Amino acid sequence: MRFFISASHRAVFGAALALFGPEIEQGLAVERPSAISFTNDVVPIFTKAGCNGGACHAKAGNGQNGFQLSLYGFEPGEDFEHIVNEARGRRISQTAPERSLLLLKATGKLPHGGGVRLKETSDAYRIVREWIRQGARSDVGAAPVLTALRISPAHASLSKRQRQQLQVTAVYADGRTLDVTEQAVYESNDRAMAEVDEQGLATISDIAGNVAIMARYQSKIAVLSVAVPQGSELDATPPTRNFIDEHVFANLKKLAIRPSPVCDDATYLRRVSLDIAGRLPTEEEAKAFLADPSPNKRDHLVETLLRSPGYADFFAGKWTALLKNRRENTGDITANFAFHAWVRDSLLENKPYDQFVRELLAATGTIVGNPPVAWYKRVKEPKQQIEDVAQLFLGVRVQCAQCHHHPFERWSQDDYYALSAFFSQVGRKPSSVREEDMIFHKRGLATATNVKTGQVLKPAAFGDAVPEIAADEDPRLRLADWMSSKNNPFFAKALVNRYWKHFFQRGLIEPEDDIRDTNPPTNPELLAALEKHFVDSGFDLKELVRVITQSNAYQLGAHPNESNIADRQNYSRYYPRRMQAEVLLDAVDHLTGVQTDYANLPPGTRAVALPDSSYNRSTPFLKVFGRPEGESVCECERAQSSSLAQSLYLINAADIKGKLGSPTGRAQRLATSKEPHEARVRQLYLAAFAREPRGAELKTALTYLTEPRTDAAGKPIDAARADRENLQDLIWALINTKEFQFNH
Repeated sequence: MRFFISASHRAVFGAALALFGPEIEQGLAVERPSAISFTNDVVPIFTKAGCNGGACHAKAGNGQNGFQLSLYGFEPGEDFEHIVNEARGRRISQTAPERSLLLLKATGKLPHGGGVRLKETSDAYRIVREWIRQGARSDVGAAPVLTALRISPAHASLSKRQRQQLQVTAVYADGRTLDVTEQAVYESNDRAMAEVDEQGLATISDIAGNVAIMARYQSKIAVLSVAVPQGSELDATPPTRNFIDEHVFANLKKLAIRPSPVCDDATYLRRVSLDIAGRLPTEEEAKAFLADPSPNKRDHLVETLLRSPGYADFFAGKWTALLKNRRENTGDITANFAFHAWVRDSLLENKPYDQFVRELLAATGTIVGNPPVAWYKRVKEPKQQIEDVAQLFLGVRVQCAQCHHHPFERWSQDDYYALSAFFSQVGRKPSSVREEDMIFHKRGLATATNVKTGQVLKPAAFGDAVPEIAADEDPRLRLADWMSSKNNPFFAKALVNRYWKHFFQRGLIEPEDDIRDTNPPTNPELLAALEKHFVDSGFDLKELVRVITQSNAYQLGAHPNESNIADRQNYSRYYPRRMQAEVLLDAVDHLTGVQTDYANLPPGTRAVALPDSSYNRSTPFLKVFGRPEGESVCECERAQSSSLAQSLYLINAADIKGKLGSPTGRAQRLATSKEPHEARVRQLYLAAFAREPRGAELKTALTYLTEPRTDAAGKPIDAARADRENLQDLIWALINTKEFQFNH
């Protein structure tokens, strides 16, 4: 369909073209059609040039300076109207195509906020000019439909600093193919690992790992997956304990990245206790575990943690935040407590995940009688409901498709509204409880209307047809059936990827709730195996936690070696991360021996067991360290980065000082203890790090604890006071170490 030569030919004949111009170009031209296609030739030029991006003429509202184009050219019919017929046709001049406002602006001959987008010597300019010369005709609806996009190579193993020229081919419904390498738009999913220029030339950096390069042309996308080995072949890896190790270590062998060795017992005890139960192990637990000679003690520890209330408390906090269990007024207390209790009890009894989701989505009645109804208190409109469900339970962000075709996916507006139709028959009416609604299924056929086209759509799930739903049948049950099907490509994948990120800091797909063809996993085989294992287990959440935490991949040390120091995506070592706000507060309480009190909750309640986000306002610690407010289904609402405010808080906040100096705290108890200083130091290290102090640490601590202290006037203070203040200082110092604040 193009009538100008390809990029490869232009490289060979560039000098001749420069000398002889259009004559040589026409002589070397490939098949020249009778007419330029607006849909297949012209519109892709605007996409390549960036004219129809969201920041330019496809901006929501009225485009840029009154000129509107559809996002990435997904609506060529609208584009034709705006270009040819809008503004009394002033953008096109058929009598003098080169004087068309469209071209004068794009080439910078007239002032243009977007700068020069087309060069007069380019194929793109000549195609648009020729289309105008031919009458600026529309072929929308008549042009051959693009059915597929192919990229070559589709898979590659490339060395560091190597370059790879891509070739992109468009396949049309009439069987024709076209080289669109120059017209495609390219993007790397990790620019630190690989970059790609406008002509499809990919350049690999010096970072080993897996990277994907996307090519987009019109509505289709193709992806190249590249493996970049570290160097020479990897000799050996730690032993495998389950299928997770097989896939992780196979990938590391392929990439020649040497993993860190398996961590020691103390590190594993602390790590897995924080990750499963959201708490530090007690001194007694640490002593017993370190002294246990059993070869299976790590597996037994996992089972103990999974049976503990701490597991349910910790993961209930995670899920209720994602499900927006927040308090907006005093009338929310009953609903929030009931909903949190339902989530916690579901986790404690190990309710199958598909059943948990079904009970949530299809909830009816009142909150008192059926607590999952509380979800509908926060998410009231079908639009909100389906967007949250898709992102949280399917890992698909469909918000864009409400207004236009998803720019990096295959989902259209029809897909969006057909999915929302599952919630179209959710009814609500006031209950006997103030500010609480009763949720019920309204009898009637479930439909939704595409607000742009006016088309009435029946429920459909991401392209999968759903059998006819009777008027008296709740369509939400059909949605739950589709989601929990063993063949569903999203449901189990989204959950295992989310849990993988919980334990490894980085999802196999990142972000964890953005699953799409253009965002491939770093280890596809591992993700598929996890998904299958989860489905085969009957959607058993505890089994998923078990198989992850018992793997040697999870048990690798956090200290990097020269081979894996730059690795951030292949799990060649454990990636340390700052403790979550609630977990860190509980850890501070544990080490200082002073429990934080919370309104309307019994003494001894841990921060990870708080039922909603309202406690962020009454507990400054939680706010400073980024506990989420429950306003989004995205994990990104939780702040995990460090800040100056956090450092200052741990150094000198009033409540930290109060815990250290409390008459009932650990420092006071140790000061009045009959134990020698060495035993006290060992207790503190076991409490903070689940390990014994190293020789240098013990020596430094003992030296400090036995030093005499003086008051402000320089006079010696009594031994009891000195002992107490020295211990307070030591605990304060431990709290402010990275080893304490991070899970490693």
